[in-house]
Parts: sequence; structure tokens; C-alpha cells
Amino acid sequence: MQGDRAHERQYRNSLQEDAQTMNEPQHPIFQLLQADSRYQLDAYQFVRDALGFAQDELGMGQKHTDPVDEEPPEEAHLTGQQLCEAIRQYAIKEYGLMAKIVLNRWGVQQTGDFGNIVYNLIQIGLMRKSDSDRREDFDNVYDFEDAFNREFRITQAE
Repeated sequence: MQGDRAHERQYRNSLQEDAQTMNEPQHPIFQLLQADSRYQLDAYQFVRDALGFAQDELGMGQKHTDPVDEEPPEEAHLTGQQLCEAIRQYAIKEYGLMAKIVLNRWGVQQTGDFGNIVYNLIQIGLMRKSDSDRREDFDNVYDFEDAFNREFRITQAE
């Protein structure tokens, strides 16, 4: 448990540093926001946070080293569809029944918007893609109404 808490603390500190850096006026994100005003800054930060959630909490895209080879792990990679699912789960975790409303307020109406956000972040060097990734991988992954309203499950804390 100690390692998990230390990892979580390190992750949160990293996010705080990223958020502080992203709030500096000379940061490329502000040029991006001026060039493409479809999405709010919160949407960009949320997608980056959801990527961390996917890798750290959901174990998506994890690469493991072979203890015999002891080579460093390859960089973790998620497909567009996997990231969309992680974003859905993270949005419900963070905002519950308000998830769709929050995303809509940030300018995000459909999964294709996640693709636009990701590729904007790639363009300014805040995310990376593989050779097989395409912006279209994010299109029509799920319907927002179904994913955030009809599919919502209320669970009791254990």
C-alpha cells in the first residue's frame, strides 16, 4: 500500500506541475486556444488527466518488462477507442450524472471531439501518437446520451 500511495502522490504532484505550467501565458496551450476556440482549457486538461487515469487506474496500455531481459518497458499506448472509454469512465467517476453536462460546457459533444483535442495536444507536443493512430479512431465510439445518461449506474461505496 505504501508504494501505491507514493505513486499516487507523485502522479498528483506531476499533474499539479503540468497544470501550473499550462497556466503560464507563454505556454503553447494558450496559442492553441486562440487558434482553435472550440474547446475550453479544462477539456484539454481533462483529456490528459483521463490518459493518466487510463494508464494508472485502469491498467490500459501498460507495457510490462520481462524480468529476465530487464529492458525498460516500451511507452504505454492506448488506441483512440480505449482512450474514449477511459475518458467516459473518468468523467463518470469525477462528475457522476453531471458528466455529459460538464463535457458539453467545455465544448465536447461527441467522441470525435476527444480526437480533435488529442490531435491538438499532439500538434503542440503535449501528447504523442503511434504510426497506426488516426484522428478518425475517435469518431462514433459511443453516443454521449447512452454513455453518460442511460448507461449510468449508481453504486454504493464499500
